[in-house]
Order: sequence, then C-alpha cells, then structure tokens
Amino acid sequence: MKKAPGRKMPLAIVLCLSFTMMLSACGNNGNNNAAPTNAPAATEKAADNAPASTENTSTDTAGSPLELAMKGDYKGTKVTMFGPFVDADQVKFENSIKDFEAKTGIDIQYEGSKEFEATINIRVDGGNAPDIADFPQPGLLSSIAKTGKVVDLTTVLDQDKLKANYNQSWLDMSTMDGKDGKIMAGIWNRSNVKSLVWYPKKQFEEAGYKIPETWDEMMALTEQIAKDGDPAWAIGIESGAATGWAATDWVEDIMLRTTTPENYDKWVKGELPFTSPEVKHAVEVMSKIWLNKDYVYGGTKSIVTTAFGDAPKPMFDNPPKAWFHRQGNFITSFFPETAKIDEDYGWFYLPSIDPQYGKPVLVAGDIYSMFNDRPEVRAVLEFFTTGESIKTWVQSGGVIAPMNDASLDWYSSESDRAMAKLVQDASTLRFDGSDLMPGSVGAGTFWKGMTDYVSGTATLDQALEQIQSGWKN
Repeated sequence: MKKAPGRKMPLAIVLCLSFTMMLSACGNNGNNNAAPTNAPAATEKAADNAPASTENTSTDTAGSPLELAMKGDYKGTKVTMFGPFVDADQVKFENSIKDFEAKTGIDIQYEGSKEFEATINIRVDGGNAPDIADFPQPGLLSSIAKTGKVVDLTTVLDQDKLKANYNQSWLDMSTMDGKDGKIMAGIWNRSNVKSLVWYPKKQFEEAGYKIPETWDEMMALTEQIAKDGDPAWAIGIESGAATGWAATDWVEDIMLRTTTPENYDKWVKGELPFTSPEVKHAVEVMSKIWLNKDYVYGGTKSIVTTAFGDAPKPMFDNPPKAWFHRQGNFITSFFPETAKIDEDYGWFYLPSIDPQYGKPVLVAGDIYSMFNDRPEVRAVLEFFTTGESIKTWVQSGGVIAPMNDASLDWYSSESDRAMAKLVQDASTLRFDGSDLMPGSVGAGTFWKGMTDYVSGTATLDQALEQIQSGWKN
C-alpha cells in the first residue's frame, strides 16, 4: 500500500539496506535459526523444503490448532509478533485480538515499530525472528522467503478452508519462491482498496451526472464535464522525495485493465520490460486524461507541483471545481473533517477497459508470515485467517477484510460495505506493483520517470527507458 507520504523514501532506503543484509544472510548457508517443534498434521504432506521438525503430532481426531486453542489446550503460552502497527493502528490491532486471548489463554505479545522494514531482516538473520511477522510489503517477505527461514504454510493450514475463505488471487499472491521451491509464505489479514474514484456525491447528483459503468462512459462524462466548464479530474503527485508514486498507481490499475494478470506479474518481476508495448499502451491510456489540460484541475503542469494529499480539495469547494479523484481508500483521511461519507462524498469503481480482463482490483495490505512452528503459533495464525480476527477493526472503519467470512454487516458505512463486496467479487486481485518491485525501480526510477514524463522533461519513450534502467541496479 502507498503509505502516508513520509513513509515512501524511508522505504526505498530500507529496502536497499535489507538487500545488503540479505546477501550476508545467504552466506550463512541458509540455516534456520527458528526450527519448528511440530510436524504438519498427518493429513497434510510436508513440502520438501519445509523446516525440519522434532516431533510428530496429528490433529486428525483432536481438531485443528485453532479448535484446540478454543478448548484451552494452549492456555498460558505466548506467541510473539512483530509488525509496523504503532500508535492508533496498534491500539486497533490489540483490540482485535483481545477476545481471542481471553478465550484461549494465549498471550499474543505484539511489538510495533516504525522501522519494521529495516529491522526484520536483522532479527531473522540473527536468530531472533518473531513467531509471526506482519509484512506491509510482500516484496520484502519474498526476499526473506528465499532464505528458507519462512515456514511453508501449506504444511500448516488447511488449504481447502483457505480456498473457501479467500479469493484465489489472495492465495496466488501469498505463493512465493522458497529456498527449494514454491511455498505459501503468508496469509492476508488486512487490505486496502486502490481502484477507486472519489467524487462529491451530493453535487454530482444535483448536476444530473451518472456514475460511469465503463471506461468509455467515464471518458464521455469527463468530456461532458469539461464542456460544462469544469475540469473533471483532481490529480497531484508531489510527495517530497517520493514525488511520482501516485502516478505509478494509475499505471498499475490500467495495466490490469489492458493486459493479462500473467503479464502484470511478469512486469512486476522485471520479465516484461517497461519498454514493452503493453506498458507503453497503459501509460498512453492514462495520458488521454493527464495530458489534456481541459480534463485536469490546474492543467497538466500542476500535477507535479500539487501535493497528493491536497489534490482532492477542489472537489469540496461549493460548487466543486473538480469532480473525480482516483486514489486508495486511505485518502479520506485528507478530506475535510466535516465531510461525511455517503453524503458529501462517495466513490465508484475505476471501470474496466477491456471486457476480457473482467473486473480487476488493485489492492494493498498486510501479509502475516510464520517463523517458528509451535502448536500455539499455528492456532494464532489460523485465527488470523478468519474474519473474526479483524472484526473490531472493520467495525471501526478504514480497513477491508480479505476473508469471505467477514460479514458485510460489520462495516460502519455503506461505502465500506460496497468496497468489501468489490474485493470479494473481483475477477482478479493484484498487489500494488511498485511495492513489489525492487526499490531501485518501484521506489526509484518508476517515480522519477513518471514525474519527468508528466512534467514534460522527457518523452514517453525516454521515460520508459529511464524507468527500465532501474532493473540494472
């Protein structure tokens, strides 16, 4: 997920530091300092690359680890967890696990850090890995998974239950390269939706405009609003040293709508270059909005100088000076405090472009990985695959549960409820691409190349060549 603006540049730096530390870890013969103590259940076949175990425990008749935990079998045990939740988010997380801790007697000892990305590699490599870690960037987890120090969850969790409770795309995105083959490196617990277009609901309806269902309808409405005297789009990509990241989200969303999910995955891995026809076409589609001075508030040149958090402000003037703003659901924290969801503003799904690619949704979120295999850790991780584990957080607003058993009734607004339904019904889900790419690209040349292109200091071909060069570093 694209975090608050101050987080982007530190992430670029820490990813580079993490890579350096990973090179050191690879020279350590891949020894797993956190060997599990239990074997997989008898009904499951342990993967060849799964960490070794020291005893054999079957849960065929006794129940799953979560069921046993609810019976009190692991009362008095402790499970350590390390992640990026601090301040208000840490309070929300800890509130979400209170009931589980009370019912099971398991103490989940959570430690939050703003320097999580810089610290997790050090702790794993130093033999001080937490039982469970929360990765907001799956690309960082992917680099650690290759060392063999992440427990393969296909040997831990009931795969049929997971398939019933998650959109298959979530499971696909949790599959990563292990030391000796593919593994399930984590499970998804909290998500944010990015394929959204925000608009001033009350004024929009008063003007007689209708929510577009297709990309062509959206472009036609964009033109109509221009003829009515207003630019439709409020766009800004200024974010200090991280300027340009908001443009990458647009390219990612359009890639999912103009080519296959397989091509998107290849692009993220560097196998489909930025100079390819597929990527160039996606930027050209975006350019039909961004480079039309009649469509953008302040004109094209204002995009680079407008802070991303300030960009939606013209929508809240009376009357609005702009009508659309494409951004993830976190952007509401930058809206006026007096503005009310479902009344003063709403959102619609960024429409599909090519019907053959269905209804894709770009997401971000948190993936929980397991480093130490003990019965109580299995129970906690299994709990995190249920909607119940995030219920209170969902009820407080601001997050979307990726699990199918999370009731839509839990959401405090119709808007959040519709957002959750969008995720559940998506034909394809894919994670924010730039957050999956190496820092030299995703938080480097991709940001700068898009900024140079939009500002006019580089042609599209020059910008794409510049972005692609980041893969050499």
